[in-house]
Amino acid sequence: MIATSTPRMGQALPAVHRERLMPLARHVNFSSGTRLFEEGGHADRFWIVRTGTVALDMHVPGRRPVVIENLGFGELVGWSWLFEPHVWQLGAETATPVRALEFDAAAVRQLCETDAVLGQEIGLWVGKVLAHRLLAARMRLLDLYAPHGSGLPR
Repeated sequence: MIATSTPRMGQALPAVHRERLMPLARHVNFSSGTRLFEEGGHADRFWIVRTGTVALDMHVPGRRPVVIENLGFGELVGWSWLFEPHVWQLGAETATPVRALEFDAAAVRQLCETDAVLGQEIGLWVGKVLAHRLLAARMRLLDLYAPHGSGLPR
């Protein structure tokens, strides 16, 4: 069984690291139905949801994009910004009006390079988010397309 949500920044990063990261944030607002990014696009930013819901989706040939997971308060939207080649692996669209903190990926990567401990903490946080998202994607695709009883291996 997968956890109901990914690790939130407030849980994953100690206060000292959040204090270093927050000056790089800017407040943004999106209306419902705003496309934040597309699979294959350049991953140059990420968001922390303050209010509202963002749907992560995956392109499936011959079908509409499949919603993999819905993200809410405190959750990270986007992980591809941290890993080369910095290309989105999923798509994202606001399901409701969203208020979020937006971070410039290059600035955060630079901060991580200058502060190795902060970089390690962010890497661990994003890695945990990535592991959760991969499992969520697998489970969602199995729900939709696999024969009954073919879930997680034992």
